[in-house]
Amino acid sequence: MLTNFVRQIHARLGFFRSAGTRYHLWYYRHHVWDTVTWLGVKTLKSPADMWNYQEILYYLKPSIVIEFGTRYGGSALFFAVVMRHLGKRFKLISVDIDAANISPDTRNDPDIELLTLSTLDPRVVERIATLRREYKGPAFVILDSDHSKAHVLAEMKALRPVLVSGDYMVVEDSNLNGHPVWPSYGPGPFEAIQEYFREYPEDYQCDAAREGKFGFTFATGGFLIRR
Repeated sequence: MLTNFVRQIHARLGFFRSAGTRYHLWYYRHHVWDTVTWLGVKTLKSPADMWNYQEILYYLKPSIVIEFGTRYGGSALFFAVVMRHLGKRFKLISVDIDAANISPDTRNDPDIELLTLSTLDPRVVERIATLRREYKGPAFVILDSDHSKAHVLAEMKALRPVLVSGDYMVVEDSNLNGHPVWPSYGPGPFEAIQEYFREYPEDYQCDAAREGKFGFTFATGGFLIRR
């Protein structure tokens, strides 16, 4: 099952080996991602991914958005603005162990709940479970905190009991460790996804169409739909 997973990922991303890969490497190596902002707040993401996320939000129409890794708060603010335009009651919860850099706009947004905790703190999943009972409907989840394999795998396992069929998860920075950037990084999110699929092969379906739509992504193999 694991071998098939790897083959599928690399087969459907074959087009990345040319123009897509070159642009991805240029974008990453020149730290363009570190200059991307939303309404003046840093997001540290690819605009292509962010555009993809707003499309997912539009079609999924989640009741809860869960973000692991707040940093400056640009992406949380982005998600909140998009969700408000959908006109559906929702809650956004963003978790980070360090709140020092979060922008005032993000802190003051009425639809964003910030938790200054480790994403693996049991109180995080307890809070998500409570919110899911109050905000009925699908969940959109993005993992973008500690990028080590062990941490990302632990996050995926911790969320397993509170995610249900139809929920959408994006595991970011799975482009690390040679997928295709920073080959010397070591095991990271991509390897965490591999390990998770080894243990729970039926939990998620990879959304190949979303992943490949804009030619490159920071979430290689990381667009996942809960079965």
